[in-house]
Amino acid sequence: MTSHPSHRSVSALRARMIEDMSVRGFSEKTRNDYIRNVRAFAAFVGRSPDTATAEDLRRFQHHQAQTGVRPPSINSAVAALRFFFTVTLDRPDLARRLTVVREPRRLPAVLSVEEVTLLLQAAPGPKYKAAFATAYGAGLRVSEVVALKVGDVDSERMLLRVEQGKGRKDRQAMLSPQLLGLLRAWWREGRRLGVLLPRGWLFPGRNPLEPLSTRQLNRAVHAAAEAAGIKKRVSPHTLRHSFATHLLEQDTDIRVIQVLLETTTNCPRTPDRGADLLFVPPPVRRDRTDSQAIRLSRCRARRHSAAGRVERLHTGVDDARGSGALQAVC
Repeated sequence: MTSHPSHRSVSALRARMIEDMSVRGFSEKTRNDYIRNVRAFAAFVGRSPDTATAEDLRRFQHHQAQTGVRPPSINSAVAALRFFFTVTLDRPDLARRLTVVREPRRLPAVLSVEEVTLLLQAAPGPKYKAAFATAYGAGLRVSEVVALKVGDVDSERMLLRVEQGKGRKDRQAMLSPQLLGLLRAWWREGRRLGVLLPRGWLFPGRNPLEPLSTRQLNRAVHAAAEAAGIKKRVSPHTLRHSFATHLLEQDTDIRVIQVLLETTTNCPRTPDRGADLLFVPPPVRRDRTDSQAIRLSRCRARRHSAAGRVERLHTGVDDARGSGALQAVC
């Protein structure tokens, strides 16, 4: 029994697209997302996607809009199809037909210090309490929290090492004394239970050889928020937003927060920029975004690294937050 020719064609196209993505160093998640979106487009047109026309693309995007697909999902499909037509098929003329949808910008939900305290107290166990505290106390993304290993905690320099975070960059995050205390409490409990290996994951999953998944951490946050009676829509990323907002409410300079979060901030240029201003490049440069700088004393070049900036900044920041949620639960 022979395979249908179109099946062989689609399989060959998929293999070639995967090769193109692998050559460019795309992550496994991105590769899976791109393949899924191209597969959805092929199912819509009812034939191999390499036979698609500009009209097919127009109808597909119209179908997405009519069926209520949200802008992030539409734009994800646009990115996948643009790659497929431009790189894999070498047909950039079709890729230009795709339209990116503008997504309404909304303010994120932010928890008060009291609500963060309630959330930490409602955590379903010491492991999740320490994971929540890490997302809040260090301002980490959920993917960065679950990827931490035991050896990433530097208690001497009071830093957390984040390996291959967003944008595949290594960086250092602040480690406050309160957070260190919670992590040590979890380390003792994890060692007692036999789930924390010497060089293993800081927050292991059900199998100690595997890390906690982002989905598991999301579910734990939702369960804790419900148990704490928090009515806001809460996710692990809400803790990162709350970290930045609470620093801002303590009159911490927004450019300092930018360094701690390793992200881009939109704020006016510093009028008195001088030779002692240290440029802080955003991970992804955006058009019409003013460059930011942080005033630091002149010192050796080594101290101009991200690790050096965080090491110097986190002490003062932690003092400003000393009466916050982490201290309340310690």
